[in-house]
Amino acid sequence: MKITAIEIGKIAIPLKTPFITALRRVDVAEDVVVKVHTDDGHVGYGNAPATVVITGDSHESVAGAVEHVIGPKLIGMDIDDRELILETIQGAMVHNTSAKAALDIAVHDLFGQRYGLPLYRFFGGRRQRIASDLTISVNPPDVMAADAIKAVRAGYRHLKLKVGSDSAVDFDRVASIRQAVGKDVAIRLDANQGWKPKEAIRLIRAMEDAGLAIELIEQPVKAADFEGLKQVTDHVDTLIMADESAFSPADVFRLLSMRACDLINIKLMKAGGLGPASKIAAMAEAAGVECMMGCMLECKIGITAAAALSAGTAVITKNDLDAADLMAADPIQGGITYDEDHLVLSDMPGLGIQGVEGWTPF
Repeated sequence: MKITAIEIGKIAIPLKTPFITALRRVDVAEDVVVKVHTDDGHVGYGNAPATVVITGDSHESVAGAVEHVIGPKLIGMDIDDRELILETIQGAMVHNTSAKAALDIAVHDLFGQRYGLPLYRFFGGRRQRIASDLTISVNPPDVMAADAIKAVRAGYRHLKLKVGSDSAVDFDRVASIRQAVGKDVAIRLDANQGWKPKEAIRLIRAMEDAGLAIELIEQPVKAADFEGLKQVTDHVDTLIMADESAFSPADVFRLLSMRACDLINIKLMKAGGLGPASKIAAMAEAAGVECMMGCMLECKIGITAAAALSAGTAVITKNDLDAADLMAADPIQGGITYDEDHLVLSDMPGLGIQGVEGWTPF
């Protein structure tokens, strides 16, 4: 099974409600979707959203990297040489992790198809269902509380609240939601780099003193501020998770060596695909640090890939894989399905993707 051609296209999916964080607002999810063709007629699917404020990748840069730099190096390579292909993808250029992830996902899809193996079984097959949280966008406290109630009524038992846009209001946001959903719903916070270290410590301690029972807090400080992240981790009881600080295996090695955080958020678009992401998980497991499997605003292709790694990997104990459930339509045929707050993996080979509606050439 040799790679013969790579097609690049784009899909656009409106969101049910705007996705608002301390860094950006998104109303329509737009993804680059790649199709990797082989000489025996198989097609592997991969995708990448544009997350300029996080990864630095735009639709144009992803498409350009795939078409002109990475993709041509893969033509003629045999899918059985998976490790060599992944090395080629990662070594083709620096940065451009989303473009690398899109091709890495497609290659893993083809590898699963080659051997008739669902990807979640390739990565260990520990479980076929995984629970995810649902993201509540940053808004005034009363709006966020209402959104949280809707999420709980839809079956979600874990909520991830976007905060960090205004620390003076963040306490009220969290307190309002805790009062609205009660004590049995797990609340996670994502500050998206929105606080300074001492500010974060003061605010987190206030939440602890108020008994708001926060499960974890994601990336409270700037991504490059590893020392500030460690300062927060060392001075609060609440678990602190690195996200934007944890891109590559090298980043994660530094975080683990410093004991700068309690948890690692793995995202395929940061890591550069399933290959590097699995290395991060193995490193974290060796250090005794649990991981969350996270996402950007990938369509169901990327979410299925991320869910497969999570479902097969013991150290990934939490999931933030709600992106496809935030979308108002589902143009992806096959892949994972949602059962309230659970993602259910398909037993079809690879990702189990059978087609993409509304795909247009880039």
